[in-house]
Amino acid sequence: MEERQALAAFAALSQETRLRIVRLLVTAGPEGMAAGAIAEAAGVSASNVSFHLKELTQAGLATAKREARSILYTADYSALSGLIAFLMRDCCAGHPEICIPAATQSCCGLEVKELPRA
Repeated sequence: MEERQALAAFAALSQETRLRIVRLLVTAGPEGMAAGAIAEAAGVSASNVSFHLKELTQAGLATAKREARSILYTADYSALSGLIAFLMRDCCAGHPEICIPAATQSCCGLEVKELPRA
C-alpha cells in the first residue's frame, strides 16, 4: 500500500460510524451484510449508512456486490491487511521480536504473552 492509499483509508476510518461499519463488516466475514442490516447494527438511518458505505468503498476498505435484490457489503480484507502492513513495514528497526506480538495480535484477537528471545 502506498502512502496516498493509506491516507485515504485513515481518513475514512477517522469517522466513528465508518469505523463501526468496518468492524461490523470484518465480523460478518466474507458473506457480508446488506445495507439495511448494517444500518440497524450501527444504529444509523439507511440514508446515513449509504453515505458512509460510499466513503468506505471509495477508500477501498469495503466492496459491494449485488445479490438478487440486495447489495451486500464486505470488508476488503486485502486492503485492511495492506493498511496494517503499511503501519508495520518500517517497524522494529531490524528487531522483529518487537513487531511480531503486534502483528499477531491484530489477527483474530490472538494474545501473545511473550516471544522467546533470539
